[in-house]
Amino acid sequence: MEPIQHTADLSAYLAADEVIDHHHPVVREAAARLARGAADSYDYARAAYTFVRDAIPHSQDSGDLRVTWRASDVLSLRTGICHAKSHALAALLRAEDIPTALCYQRLLHDDGGGHVVHGLIAVRFHGAWHRQDPRGNKPGVDARFSLEGERLAWVPDSASNEMDYPVLYAEPHPAVLTALRAAPDRPHLWKTLPSTL
Repeated sequence: MEPIQHTADLSAYLAADEVIDHHHPVVREAAARLARGAADSYDYARAAYTFVRDAIPHSQDSGDLRVTWRASDVLSLRTGICHAKSHALAALLRAEDIPTALCYQRLLHDDGGGHVVHGLIAVRFHGAWHRQDPRGNKPGVDARFSLEGERLAWVPDSASNEMDYPVLYAEPHPAVLTALRAAPDRPHLWKTLPSTL
C-alpha cells in the first residue's frame, strides 16, 4: 500500500491543535523527559513509541471505562483506546519536530460482530512514511517500532473485508473524533465508533 498525504503541506503534520496538543505542559514535559535519553530523532521516536505502547494501557485491556481523546489527557490519565494512544504519540513526536500522521485500518471487532476503524500513526523519516501501531501488546499482538518493514498489531485480512486506508491525515478523522468526544464511557464508544471511513 502506498500512503497518500491528505494534505500536501508537510508542516500540517507538525501542527498542534485541540487534539494533538503538543504545546500543552504535560506533553512538553513528557517529550523533554524522553528526549533526555535519546541520541537522535530516530532514538527519540522509538522511545516515544515504546512509552505510549507500554506505559499507557489500552483501556479495553485494563478494563478502564474512561474515554480520552486529547493527547494531554491520555498522558495525564494514562489510558486510552488505539485512537487516543495514537493522538498521544503524534503529539510527542510533533513536539520534537518529527512529522507524524494519523492513519486507519478497518478490522473485525474482537467479538467478530462487524467491523471497526482502528487508529495508528505514520512517522516520516528518510523521505518516507512508516506506519507504527502504539495500541499496546497483548497475547497474539506483538507490534514493534520499525522503519525496516511494518511490525503492526494486525495485518488486515481482505477475505474478512478488512483493509488498510492509505490516507495519512494531519488531524483525526471527523467520524472518529465525533465518536470519541460524544462517548460517556468505553462501552458506549464501542457501539458508536465508525465501522468504515
